[in-house]
Amino acid sequence: MQPGSVLVFCMCISVFLHHAISQQPTETDTYTECTDGYHWDPQTQHCKDINECETIPEACKGEMKCFNHYGGYLCLPRSASVIPAPEPPNQIPPSLENTASEPFNPCPPGFEPQGDSCVDVDECEQDSHDCQPSQQCFNTEGSFSCQCPDGYRKVGTECIDIDECRYRYCQHRCVNVPGSFSCQCEPGFQLAGNNRSCIDVDECSMGAPCSQRCYNTYGTFLCRCEQGYELGPDGFACNDIDECSYSSYLCQYQCVNEHGKFSCVCPEGYQLLGTRLCQDINECETGAHQCSDGQTCVNIHGGHKCVDNKSCQEPYVQVSDRCTCPITKPGCRDMPYSIVHRYMSITSERSVPSDIFQIQATSVLPGAYNTFRIRSGDDNGDFYIRQINNISAMLVLARAVNGPREYVLDLEMVSMNPLVSYHTSSVLRLTIYVGPHAF
Repeated sequence: MQPGSVLVFCMCISVFLHHAISQQPTETDTYTECTDGYHWDPQTQHCKDINECETIPEACKGEMKCFNHYGGYLCLPRSASVIPAPEPPNQIPPSLENTASEPFNPCPPGFEPQGDSCVDVDECEQDSHDCQPSQQCFNTEGSFSCQCPDGYRKVGTECIDIDECRYRYCQHRCVNVPGSFSCQCEPGFQLAGNNRSCIDVDECSMGAPCSQRCYNTYGTFLCRCEQGYELGPDGFACNDIDECSYSSYLCQYQCVNEHGKFSCVCPEGYQLLGTRLCQDINECETGAHQCSDGQTCVNIHGGHKCVDNKSCQEPYVQVSDRCTCPITKPGCRDMPYSIVHRYMSITSERSVPSDIFQIQATSVLPGAYNTFRIRSGDDNGDFYIRQINNISAMLVLARAVNGPREYVLDLEMVSMNPLVSYHTSSVLRLTIYVGPHAF
């Protein structure tokens, strides 16, 4: 080995030792490091808690809420509430306290001497416990315990509100409050005696706004109406139904709407038959007419007529119930021998063809041949004669007619016998009154 190499090695060692000696700490250095969750406060020269709820973005996720805690933080449900503890008073560390001033205690911790014996110390009464303001202190033998009030649970040193609603204590709705909860019911229900279950409310017995009938149902009620009424849009009021506007066939003549019902009325001269039909009043039978003694009352549809008993006109003369024209009078040569007056009434709009009156001969000579015809009164051809046999015929209504209207038809029966050159005729003068209605 060359001498120059040894010299270089020695110089390096000397430099290293000088550098190591110069790095030794001095007595003026201070310790400024803090544990996790704290940072050094140069003003107070102490470690100060870090509020992670402010420094950490979105410290708690989802439905959790951030609560700062000494040296860290808590993620609790948003419904939770934390009663913070007051800042602890500045105390001298136990290691620095002047223990020389405290009297000697020969009893175990939690006990104090009393005479020759040791008795339990009530830390709760002497306020020598360290329970948080949100906690309740309970004295025990030789110690004490810190418990949370009802409705709270202990998390670390804090009392956190219990969200009872998460346990579904309520039948319908639950409202959590600090330290407790309350149950609420849906509309139509009320709380039962246990303050948790919900029972149905009978709205009908509590003045439900139904105008007529009320029916209680589970959780609500229904309004119903009497017959003849219908429920309004609001579901409470009952409005009258105008039955007459629904159909024109409810009444034979006229429908009259009333509250909750309807009634049928008939025109003058008619009376109600049942509830909807109209029946003609026979004034001649009831005595409601004004005919004199020399007149005959003839009932017609909707009224009556008074006709004179003696209605024969020249050259006819009254014989019993008919008018006769004697063959001895010159004016009777071409006239019917006898005229009999009859009266009848028919309704309007009668279906056709319709048999309305039968003609019957009262006396017939042997060997006579009889024919029937309408002699006069049917200018429009509303009727015709249908002969049944040698002694009877039927008057037929050929066309529908509307009243009030009056026809006077002379229905003639012609009798003849060719063997004896016999020829004669008789007339039935039929007055037909057509009523104003179809009933």
